[in-house]
Amino acid sequence: MDTGIASKSVGVVTPQTAKFTEPIRLRSGAVVDEYELVYETYGALNADRSNAVLVCHALNAAHHVAGYYADDPGNVGWWDNMIGPGKPVDTDRFFVVGVNNLGGCHGSTGPMSINPKTGRPWGADFPVVTVEDWVATQARLADYLGIHRFAAVMGGSLGAMQALAWTYHHPQRVRHSIVIACAPNLSAQNIAFNEVARQAIITDPDFHGGHYYEHHTQPTRGLRVARMIGHITYLSDDEMAAKFGRQLRNGRPNYSFDTEFEIESYLRHQGSKFSEYFDANTYLRITKVLDYFDPALDHGGSLAKALAPAQAKFLVVSFTTDWRFSPERSREIVKALLDNRLDVTYAEINAPHGHDAFLLEDPRYHRLIAAYFDRIGREAPPGPGAGIGETRSRGPA
Repeated sequence: MDTGIASKSVGVVTPQTAKFTEPIRLRSGAVVDEYELVYETYGALNADRSNAVLVCHALNAAHHVAGYYADDPGNVGWWDNMIGPGKPVDTDRFFVVGVNNLGGCHGSTGPMSINPKTGRPWGADFPVVTVEDWVATQARLADYLGIHRFAAVMGGSLGAMQALAWTYHHPQRVRHSIVIACAPNLSAQNIAFNEVARQAIITDPDFHGGHYYEHHTQPTRGLRVARMIGHITYLSDDEMAAKFGRQLRNGRPNYSFDTEFEIESYLRHQGSKFSEYFDANTYLRITKVLDYFDPALDHGGSLAKALAPAQAKFLVVSFTTDWRFSPERSREIVKALLDNRLDVTYAEINAPHGHDAFLLEDPRYHRLIAAYFDRIGREAPPGPGAGIGETRSRGPA
């Protein structure tokens, strides 16, 4: 590993596991009697436990947010450019927690885990989960770690939905919410993309109704196609044109169905790589998590009413070329927060990268996050009783 990069990294990290034996009732009504969550931490928790930051992962990520593994130095955390010493989320100041959510396939209890009632992998029997279920389990992890209130909860895309949900499910437990490349619910078009991806998996002959572990196989063909569909939505048209255009691998058409265009090669490579490490049953469930997120649903369609319990301060960030979660959707969130007279900072960044921009090292984006976390770091943390029956003024930043 390059020493310049390593010097700015949190360095070698080790995943940890928390086991929970108290049953949890999910939003679907299903009950999981016991479960494990795999997580990583970076930096040090201060004496009054006021500098903790929870990072919520998006669709295909997990607990490995920053740093690298001693036995696999090439396996760098998915948001390593954001989190570390001197980085926008400075681990010299903040104690950062990353967690693999319930239903995941990176160590936390999910479809690949053994169902204690049957002694076999859960497979298709693992229940469908929601953002609300994830937030509930994350709150239990916070209790396990001795963290009563997070200085911030942050995430991009599906991770941002969790950061938003924290503020109305646990309003006294989060001081700041950083909501990046988000939407208050999925559009019909987005649900459609997810359904096509799911059908690619479900109709794979190796799927076996979700119990493919017992058949010693994997629906890799379907998972490859699902991932290819996803990647098309993560990039903007301009970014795809800049990267690949209509470039032919051999300089001229072969008049066949082999891989000819560079964009075809890219999509097939991404699909094949993804199918080697991700579980299809988890992919099905996480796309449903996205589909079901709709905080306004239980409030007569009013997002403002859904967000009314929130007490946090907010940073909401969107990217101009993100057509999957467009800036207009972020502005819906901002309006609902302002309707509740909450403290909101909104930034719309002119970036060419599409939805994936939240993962990339754009200097303006990183300066914004760094400045906001500097603000958090300079704040005097609330006292032990803050947030409980308190009165304070609210208004836009």
